[in-house]
Formats: sequence, structure tokens, C-alpha cells
Amino acid sequence: MQDATDLERRRPAMERAVRALLDACGLDLDHKDLVRTPERVAASWLSEFLAGFAMDPAVILGDPVIGEGENELVVVRAIPYHGLCPHHLLPYTGEATVAYLPGRRLAGFGRLGELVTCFTRRLTLQERACNDVADALMERLEARGAACLMRGRHTCLSIPDNKHATEVVTCSLRGELKTRPDLRAVVMG
Repeated sequence: MQDATDLERRRPAMERAVRALLDACGLDLDHKDLVRTPERVAASWLSEFLAGFAMDPAVILGDPVIGEGENELVVVRAIPYHGLCPHHLLPYTGEATVAYLPGRRLAGFGRLGELVTCFTRRLTLQERACNDVADALMERLEARGAACLMRGRHTCLSIPDNKHATEVVTCSLRGELKTRPDLRAVVMG
């Protein structure tokens, strides 16, 4: 895992790489629209597309509390996310539903959104991020079941001919959420 300092150290190299790409495309780097583009792209990548590498799921979920309500299904819906496809370096955006069936440990609702951010603000596939969220809940919270459902729109599908502006749905189910249709229905709802 990289930390924020390590990512920030890479900023000058990222700016040079963007400048080289624009130059290779035959663009005028002195044009008023492009003068600050390398800096803007590097800043955007660091804050929006790579920041998840500096986030630790164990820190995000914190010290889970032992509390009441541990037998109830926890579902948080409409968590916005965005990421960057590693195949085309194009963005995707969407909303996630995160659910877990606690054992004896609970995490705050806001932490579930942060967990989605941790795994999507990386150079990663939506399906991998979906799996990572569910796995982190099982491991860190010792949940009896966990799920992550992501509905996303991928630029790499919509740009080529605008015929594939479809929604991509990925779903990762673990433990009792995989084996119990009643709980699964609540998550999918």
C-alpha cells in the first residue's frame, strides 16, 4: 500500500508523463488551454483516482464496537463512487449498496461509504472493488454475512459508439448473505 506522501512524491513524474503524452499527440503545450493541464491532471489523479491506495480498510472500519443490534441486517444504499478502469484509463461512476450481517461487531454507517471510496479510488475494476468491500467487511468486522452491490456507468462502454451506455451491475455476496434468499432479497431490493 502506498501512503499519501508516497503518492505526492510522484506528482512531478506524473506531470512530466502527461506533458509527454500531449506532446506525442502533436498538441501545442503552450496553448492557453493546455499550459496547466499536466498539473491539473496529476492533481486530479492523486485526489480522485489514486487516493484509495493511501487508505487502509482496517483504519477506516476502525475499532469495531461491540453493541446491540448485532443480529440485524445493516444496509446502506446509494453510496456514490467513481473509479478509473485499468484497461482504458477512463472513469466510471455509480452507486453502491453495502450490507452486512453483524456477528458481535458493528461499524458506523459513514464508514461503509468510506470503505467503498477506499476500494474504488484506485486503478481497479468495478468487480474487484465490489469483492474487496465484501471481503473487508467479513474479515475486519467478523460479519456473519456481507454484500456489496454496485451499479455503474463506464465511459469505456459509452464512448466508442454510444450504443453501450449501459449500466454495469456487480454483486459480491459472502457468508449468510450468499446462502439466505430472504436477506439477499433485502440487499437487492
